[in-house]
Amino acid sequence: MPLAVLALAIGAFGIGMTEFVMMGLLPDVAEDLGTSVPTAGHLVSAYAIGVVIGAPLLTAVGARVPRRRMLVALMALFTVGNLASVLAPGFGTLLAGRLLAGLPHGAFFGVGAVVAARLVAPDRQARAVAAMFLGLTVANVVGVPAGTALGQHFGWRATFLVVTAVGVVAMAALAALVPRLPRESGAGLGGELRALADRQVLLGLLTAVFGFAGVFAVYSYLASTVTEVTGLAESSVTLVLALFGIGMTLGALVAGPLTDRALRPTLYGSLTALALVLLAFHFTAHVRWAALVTVVLIGAVGFMTTTPLQLLVMNKARAAPTLASASNHSAFNLANAGGAWLGGLAVSAGWGWTSPSLVGAGLAVLGLAVAVAAGRLDRDPATPRPASRVVFRGALRTRDHQRV
Repeated sequence: MPLAVLALAIGAFGIGMTEFVMMGLLPDVAEDLGTSVPTAGHLVSAYAIGVVIGAPLLTAVGARVPRRRMLVALMALFTVGNLASVLAPGFGTLLAGRLLAGLPHGAFFGVGAVVAARLVAPDRQARAVAAMFLGLTVANVVGVPAGTALGQHFGWRATFLVVTAVGVVAMAALAALVPRLPRESGAGLGGELRALADRQVLLGLLTAVFGFAGVFAVYSYLASTVTEVTGLAESSVTLVLALFGIGMTLGALVAGPLTDRALRPTLYGSLTALALVLLAFHFTAHVRWAALVTVVLIGAVGFMTTTPLQLLVMNKARAAPTLASASNHSAFNLANAGGAWLGGLAVSAGWGWTSPSLVGAGLAVLGLAVAVAAGRLDRDPATPRPASRVVFRGALRTRDHQRV
């Protein structure tokens, strides 16, 4: 795997850490800034809003910017946002810092996925994309628990100072290791917008919204479920979250080779498995060992959906895949917000802490239905059948003729 993918993974590690570590630090932030924990929860929402807004906006603005320069600029914005969080004198400025840090998230993964795929042979593109996403999963296994512990002992600002340092390291790695790449034939805002409007791209994004919402319907209330239903101590929550991260890592490792071999079957299989595992958690949550095993499985099969979905929208966007690739992360964050909201409605209705798993299973089934419908339309002779392998081979052949 090219070293440039390692640089992308470092950036993904920093992004994953800053996105998820706030959830474990909310009580500390609330106490330090004199606000309530529910109010401090808006810091999580501010980051997600930044992702949803920034993914299409920054990708459109940088449509003709060279890939390497764009990646460095996005990581610079991420670093500034986290530094602003470190220096924030009050809740309002911290909220703004979180929004700023979230803006480059989707665009970075969108551009990074396209770059990773173009650095390797056509039959290894999914593995390259999955390798970049490993940075995100490792952040959940190592970065988030370590960052939470650091913030609890030395103050939450220390955690975001470390994330800022990771951003600086990622900027240096990207500048040094990512090569210059030829521009896609459809590059430019007009081409990107036309590619985004493709029916198969839109169906892929809709699959991400429904399918991945099932994961967050459960993940958002995982701490309460394992303490209130499973009977684990609050001190064990960090371990449970780490197990979820281990599952994510295993899912990313498996998803790459499987997606390279058979994209749509991998997507169908992962969404089916996700629905079944989420349904099972409604029952296994009452047994400690079974609950912990199921948490790992939810992380694994949930994250197995990300690589095929990412490659799918890139494939269907043809020669201008960047905006569609970035918009996929807006879809994932809409899934985050929507899944958490629907799971919360089930809990508020008095259905119990395991009810979000039933909601999640239903959402995964909806995602599978959209994916299957899209697959059937894709087999229609009237539907164009683009392939990223053709696009990227063509782009590689123009490497010496069109530089960015």
